[in-house]
Formats: sequence, C-alpha cells, structure tokens
Amino acid sequence: MANLAVETPLMKQYYKIKEKHPDAILLFRVGDFYETFEQDAVNTSKILGITLTKRANGSASYVALAGFPYHALDSYLPKLVRAGQRVAICEQLEDPSKTKTIVKRGVTELVTPGVTFSDSILKILRIIF
Repeated sequence: MANLAVETPLMKQYYKIKEKHPDAILLFRVGDFYETFEQDAVNTSKILGITLTKRANGSASYVALAGFPYHALDSYLPKLVRAGQRVAICEQLEDPSKTKTIVKRGVTELVTPGVTFSDSILKILRIIF
C-alpha cells in the first residue's frame, strides 16, 4: 500500500479497510458511487472498460481512481468475478446526513469466483454464467 505523506480522512478510512482485504478489489461506496483506488482502480478500469482518473488526496497528492454508479453494480460485479477477481463490497453503514464526521463504512460482502452468500449476488451470477 502506498504510504502517502498527506491523506484525507476518507483515504485513511479506505486504507484501513483495504488492509483487511489486500487480495480483493475494494468497491468503496462514496455517496452514489462505488470507487476503487490505486492498483484496484487500474485493474478495475481495464476489466470494466471504464475511465481511470485521479482524486486529490490532500496537499498536491493524487491517487488513481476508477468508479461507477452504485446502481450499476449488477452489471459490473459479474465482469470482475468472471475476470477471476475477489471483490470486497464496502458500504456506508450510516446515513451521511446524520453524522458530522466521516460516514462509517464496512465490508458487507466478499465475492469470489467460487463463493458468495448473498441471494441477490447469486441471482446476478446465475443469469450471467
């Protein structure tokens, strides 16, 4: 993981969660989007054919970013899994309008090419495979 001199609170939270799932692409929910960062962003943009961009990470520092709207998860998740990727889905665990600090987030689903427990994800994968 990159050790950047200046990190925003959002990126500090991302890195803490990513440390627990280093071998998975972390789909990090930020508002209405799932965002990926650094090497995850590079891999995700190639697999999904989406734009690789960058996000300001504090004082003149940038980090690679690729993301998509949360409502497109059903189309993009199977493509990542078919490409052999483990995917950790990190959701916002509280309503952003009810907190004055950074929104709590946590991984709610870990999807691999061979294992998932979510009925909705199983339905998506059954349709695709």
